[in-house]
This record gives sequence, C-alpha cells and structure tokens, in this order.
Amino acid sequence: MGKSDRKKTIKKAVKTARKAVGRPRAKAALNGSGRASTKAKKLVAKDSRRARARQSSIVLPEGYRPSESEPFMSERQRVYFRNKLVSWKEEIIRQNRETLHVLHEDSAQHADLADRATSETDRALELRARDRQRKLIAKIDAALVRIEEGTYGYCEETGEPIGLKRLDARPIATLSLEAQERHERREKVFREQ
Repeated sequence: MGKSDRKKTIKKAVKTARKAVGRPRAKAALNGSGRASTKAKKLVAKDSRRARARQSSIVLPEGYRPSESEPFMSERQRVYFRNKLVSWKEEIIRQNRETLHVLHEDSAQHADLADRATSETDRALELRARDRQRKLIAKIDAALVRIEEGTYGYCEETGEPIGLKRLDARPIATLSLEAQERHERREKVFREQ
C-alpha cells in the first residue's frame, strides 16, 4: 500500500469515525503516528455493519431503476447496485461450477489425435474465459467494498459522480466516461511508442 493509499484510508476512517461518534472522539480514535487505531477500525467496522443492516431493510419496488431525479447514490441506488453486483457475482460463480463439472466429466481420452487436439483447444479456451471471470469477481468484490465505504459511483481520478447509465451498464466502473477516455488515449499513446 502506497503513502497516498494510506492517507486516503486514514481520511476515510476519520470521516466514518466522525459520523459515528462525533468530532472530539474521532480525533482521539487516531493515534499519534497518524494511523488508525484499533478503536477507529472498530468504529469503521461498526458503522459499515449498521449501513448493511439499513440496506437490508430497504425493499426496492419491482422493476426499480435509478433515475437522475433522485439524489446521487441514495440508499435506494446503493441497494440497487449492490443487488445487481451480488446477483452478477452469483451467476459467474454458478457458471464456473458448471464449467468445472463439464470439464471433469469430459476428461475422456480420445484415440484420434485430431479429436484430442480439438478437446484440448476447447478446454484451454474455456479455462481462459473462466480466468477472465475470476478477475471480474475480484472487481465485483472491490465494487461491493466501495459501496460499503460510500465511495461507489464516484470517479477515482476526478472524484466526480459516474453517470447512472454508465454504472447501470458497467457496475464495476471506477472512472467517469471522460476520465476513461483520457486513460484509453494515454494507453494508446504508450502502446504506439
């Protein structure tokens, strides 16, 4: 973890502690080294448990879609995106289990060399796809953590809100559309050099 990451984590811990206990106790929750103390970490964990309990009590209407007329990342929107991410993750895990089951059953030895080569190629493609999905699960988990921390839906680069349409299409997005375009242009320039 870099120095800037530590500072961000400390700021989040102080902010969460302030919300939970008020300013005077929040400052006391940090020790002299600038690191969050055990007490601050417990406060952060307690606050996130409360947020999860609140979220679970919110029931979304059938066919609910976040709209621009609502406050950005309101409780309902966070619950909507959390549900969307969790169901996406569960679907990926289910597909992975099915693939493993099929690969186990289809491990028969082929007498023909061409059949064996085709089978191995199919298996390699399937495993590569599952590896991509494994990485996607890590991104989904990171998005769920951002929802719990209250940073979900905001661009990591600019801090501005990511559009609801973009989040609905790509719930794991961490950059706004403009920041993503800048990132891709820079990536393209470095690739060409």
